[in-house]
Amino acid sequence: MGLPINIEELIKGQAVESERIEFKEGWNPDAILHTLCAFANDINNWGGGYIIIGIKSKNGRPVLPPVGLAPEQIDACQKKLVELCHKITPNYFPVSSPEKYEGKHILVLWVPGGETRPYKVPKTIFKKSEQVYYIRRFASTVKANASEGHQLYNLAAKIPFDDRINYNASIDGFSPQLIKVFLKEVGSGLYSLMDKINFEELCVQMQIARGSKEYLKPVNAGLLLFADKPEKYFKDTRIEVVEYQDEVGDKFTEKIFTGPIHIQLQDALHYIKNNIIKEEVRKVPNEEKAMRYFNYPYVAIEEALANAVYHKSYENRNPIEVNVRHNKIEILSIPGPVPPIDNKMLKKPVVVARIYRNRRIGDFLKELSLTEGRSTGFPKIRQAMKFNGSPLPVFETSKSREYFLTILSIHPQFKKVYREKAGIKPGLSWDQAGTKLGLSREEVKEVLSFCSSERRIADIQQKMKWTNRTKFRNKYINPLLKEGLLTMSILEKPNSPLQKYKTTQAGKVLLGKAGHKKT
Repeated sequence: MGLPINIEELIKGQAVESERIEFKEGWNPDAILHTLCAFANDINNWGGGYIIIGIKSKNGRPVLPPVGLAPEQIDACQKKLVELCHKITPNYFPVSSPEKYEGKHILVLWVPGGETRPYKVPKTIFKKSEQVYYIRRFASTVKANASEGHQLYNLAAKIPFDDRINYNASIDGFSPQLIKVFLKEVGSGLYSLMDKINFEELCVQMQIARGSKEYLKPVNAGLLLFADKPEKYFKDTRIEVVEYQDEVGDKFTEKIFTGPIHIQLQDALHYIKNNIIKEEVRKVPNEEKAMRYFNYPYVAIEEALANAVYHKSYENRNPIEVNVRHNKIEILSIPGPVPPIDNKMLKKPVVVARIYRNRRIGDFLKELSLTEGRSTGFPKIRQAMKFNGSPLPVFETSKSREYFLTILSIHPQFKKVYREKAGIKPGLSWDQAGTKLGLSREEVKEVLSFCSSERRIADIQQKMKWTNRTKFRNKYINPLLKEGLLTMSILEKPNSPLQKYKTTQAGKVLLGKAGHKKT
């Protein structure tokens, strides 16, 4: 049976993290049984793993060239595997695939996370022994302790959404062409078998459909990637790229990307690369090489947007938002990260998560090289911003983890250009302020001083003794926003009832020119 992954990338750890691969020189029934159990239990929701028999390992890495197995050993191993799997409680059977690598025969066992976990197996098959739960702890198979055993039972109560069967759809919703393109792109051995097996069998081997032969149904991850219109099954599954031409948000252009989620991601990134990202080349005096930098490094945007596609909830009806403002790009997805990740952890150089929301979607995106392995995305974004000379990124969520926001600030050399494009003039004088804003010096000072701390519009309105909200907003708030003297606390939702306003750095500079002390 074929694997939905390129065998060379699998062995070299390019498509799957090393913690999810176990190499075995030969057939070791106890060790193989324990690792089968651990991958099937999938306590971290990583998507199970792979056992590769016929390759030695050293420190978790493959020793090449392979030792290999004789053809008759492959047949014997597969027969023994059936016996071995009957010792797993409840019953579990992995996908077994004989492969040839560097001229040697090997046997690959694909062990997706099981639907009926937790699974337990005997400590040893050679004598009567107690049944034990095994899990993966980093790159090792270990016996679960009492706390981990309890966690396995809790996981059994909820199959991850992307791995659930969708009973409201049928495999007719899959596009064979999309599947074919995917298998070819990742270099899967299944690509050459597509014309030799029926479509139902192909879907089962790819683990995108499950059930009995007479009632085979797609899983959600399969529909999200291989249905022409996944929004038919999951409302508001799209990426919105919005470019703002002013600070207030009245002028903007919007581009919406729909379709299979990996194609949405590729199309949105292509659009951003061609329409948003700009390069600046400056000749340095007495230097042979010119300075080259971008308003935003593409690698950082690529990783941040892929992260949003990977980790958002497809149960919730919320699109992914990419807001392009004059001085930053905000990428917003809902909900926020899975506990225990919070704002404090997001500030660390490396963010380590134990549980992932969409393990199957993550596997598909990794195979397409659209996202990084676990915990490497945040350092990659930071490194890309630093290398470009840009401010470091900001990763943010709320206390209740309702959203996840990535903020990428523009390169300092582009900031002036974008401010001028947006109509924002830095270093505004009091004479200019009076002319441009249509307000008295005292009015400007009073609003900016009051807003040195975040204020609701009702409080500012009361301070200025105005009763009509609309007229007050048009006379004071909007002009100050447009000139970059005030900013909003919730930029992605200008009309939010929770909106607050605060004096910007430019506003503070203007107050300083007046010799005004903040209250």
